[in-house]
Amino acid sequence: MQIKKILIIRFSSIGDIVLTTPIIRCAKKQLIGTEIHFVTKEVFKNILSNNPNIDKLHTFNKDVSEIYEQLKPENFDVIIDLHKNLRSLRLKKKLKVKSYSFNKLNLQKFLAVNFKLINKLPNNHIVDRYFEAVEQLGVKNDGYGLDYFIHSNDEVDINTLITNQSQKSFIALVVGGSYYTKKIPLNKLAQICQNTNLQIVILGSKDDYIIGDELKKQFPQIINTCGLYTINQSASIIKQAEWVISSDTGLMHIASAYNKKIISLWGNTIPEFGMAPYLPNSENKILEVKKLECRPCSKLGYNACPKGHFKCMNDIDVSFIKDLK
Repeated sequence: MQIKKILIIRFSSIGDIVLTTPIIRCAKKQLIGTEIHFVTKEVFKNILSNNPNIDKLHTFNKDVSEIYEQLKPENFDVIIDLHKNLRSLRLKKKLKVKSYSFNKLNLQKFLAVNFKLINKLPNNHIVDRYFEAVEQLGVKNDGYGLDYFIHSNDEVDINTLITNQSQKSFIALVVGGSYYTKKIPLNKLAQICQNTNLQIVILGSKDDYIIGDELKKQFPQIINTCGLYTINQSASIIKQAEWVISSDTGLMHIASAYNKKIISLWGNTIPEFGMAPYLPNSENKILEVKKLECRPCSKLGYNACPKGHFKCMNDIDVSFIKDLK
């Protein structure tokens, strides 16, 4: 059967959507003549709006039911569900199209969070699990990693930020995150700033500006861009960085798409969930406190450390950062 039109589903969030890009690319390149459609939330539209492998991007604001009538006339041949929740199930039932999905490892993650049975988690990345979902379509992993495309209008001239010609090699330090227990705490950020001679550019949303401002007070030489740039403009800064230091965030995965040298700090989540930087640069480092009896405490995160000590982040050793060049 000739597959003329495919709908890929991933509603959120930044990193999860970026991790679908190898599927988008490989489906477009390997299923010759097939239209690739993608559905996501409107707030995440700009992550994919410049992706040349997507023929049509469908978005909604609050509930996927907003676009039922928009999607029906498309007459998709296949749905690739890379979200796999109740909302995507509702959409699939409405469209009545053959679909493929992936193993979310909910049971294995439950055992890891509640009983610390980490060895029940398979040693494969979520991107590889995504590819298992499309095996029957003949789509195979080309090994080229993640994609991230930005418009030329979103390119940031780093010379407007870093005026000292002797400091063109810089660290992009990501201070934001979706949950408190996944963010790098202020005291650890301060240690990172103290331990390097490289220029540091702070990246985060407007909600992170206070953190960036506090670091700026302690270390006047750093550049605080929190809240000043869009996600694509921040991606442009990451693209130009020598190193990217981040917790488990969407910007970490964007850095991976650009094959940057990444130092990732892991708090309440663990790389074994399958969300570590994909096809990492040889100089990448994963920093975590292993054998901590309370870790992982969640597959997502909390607004505060359930134990009150936040050792999973506070006990990470960042002293070696002084050797980065």
